[in-house]
Amino acid sequence: MKYFFETYGCEMNIAESASVEQLLISRNWQKAEHPEEANLVIINTCSVRGTAEQRILGRLGYFEGVKKIRMGDSNTKIRLEDMKFAAEYFKQNGKVPLTLVVMGCMAQRLLDDLKKQYPVVDYVVGTFGKYKFGEIIQAVEKGSEPFKIEEEESYTFAPISYEQGAFSTFVPIMHGCNNFCTYCIVPYVRGREKSRRVDQILAEIDFLSKANVKEITLLGQNVNAYRGEDGTNFPQLMQKICNHLDETKSSIKWIRFESSNPNDFSDELIEVIKNNPHVCRGFHIAAQHGNNEILRRMNRKNTREEFVTLVKKLRDAAPDSQLITDLMVGFPGETEEQFNDILSLMEEVKFESAFMYYYNPREGTPAAKYENQIPIELKKARLQKVIDLQSKHTTEVMKKRIGETIEVLADIVSRHDEAELLGKTEQNERVAFKADKKLIGSFVKVKITGLNGNTYKGEICHLD
Repeated sequence: MKYFFETYGCEMNIAESASVEQLLISRNWQKAEHPEEANLVIINTCSVRGTAEQRILGRLGYFEGVKKIRMGDSNTKIRLEDMKFAAEYFKQNGKVPLTLVVMGCMAQRLLDDLKKQYPVVDYVVGTFGKYKFGEIIQAVEKGSEPFKIEEEESYTFAPISYEQGAFSTFVPIMHGCNNFCTYCIVPYVRGREKSRRVDQILAEIDFLSKANVKEITLLGQNVNAYRGEDGTNFPQLMQKICNHLDETKSSIKWIRFESSNPNDFSDELIEVIKNNPHVCRGFHIAAQHGNNEILRRMNRKNTREEFVTLVKKLRDAAPDSQLITDLMVGFPGETEEQFNDILSLMEEVKFESAFMYYYNPREGTPAAKYENQIPIELKKARLQKVIDLQSKHTTEVMKKRIGETIEVLADIVSRHDEAELLGKTEQNERVAFKADKKLIGSFVKVKITGLNGNTYKGEICHLD
């Protein structure tokens, strides 16, 4: 039998899709090349922005058409030419049911209402219902009728979130968020913070080492708020992992972590970063805004000044660090002067890159009810100014590294030139360089010779 995933949103969704895929692989399922020929399609959803949800709803309409074609019913509003794979599948195999599962944050937000509004969905699996996937897979294999998913009250971590054959993979270590930023829906769909046991994390790392994984990214909605059952905090966990990699002579060389809240980025964590070469020097720390009043109304727990001080401490401890951030424009009531504080923060910090977006009201969050909502055209105009400035800064920051010789993890063949490999730096930048495909999965030394957009050009020096 065949499966197909469509995954939207954050790295945690990617990891959770991978954990479900491990269940399917263990039962000898095969990955379908096209969703229209799969027995099971799983859509892993995101609720952070309304645009993501609208796209997913469009996909549900599409799969309604696919299901009809697969069962021999051509009465669909979807153009038949867009259904060629489904039509060919029906021609070759006759009537074969397609089971559609919607999981993730949007599923958690809507639950039973989603299935009522979109009967094409067979299973709605919320954040706390993933433990039922074993039963869902068995039901599909037997051709049984879909059953109702009963949600658990707490989140259960999957033992493995490995993508088959990957050299880089995610390791979820905590889930949920207690911060309740006034614009954010995550605490409502992901629940309160829950940290994974240290022994479970180390056990997954051992599995990944045997699979010859070379780098891992520790994941959590608020990853550096980690607090294990034994009282282990995030810096202590990082140190334990670094020690474990050395003691076990692991294939894993690099550790990253996502996503960091500046309020939880402690001096203790900076000291661990400073003293451990396993920890990569690219950090994603969400600033969100540069004005203290806006930060207060967002319910962010830090000030602009505290954020800038954090950046200085981090750069003093690890001078080769590069920073990625999140920046939001158009928060309700944002004045032109307050908006300009974003631009001045960008000038002061010089982020290497940023996720930039305008405020999007999410139903059920406090900020959605705030007065003085900013008109969409003004939000777009302000966002464009931020994008233009960040583009300038990205080029300036990246050009400074031309001429350096750096370590790169070669991971894929370039789409633009089969003679080139693409690799990642510690700072999570991309480097293209000519090299043999057998080096994929290896750490190599590359001299940076130029810049093409946001990708470095380089020349390989030698192997470790």
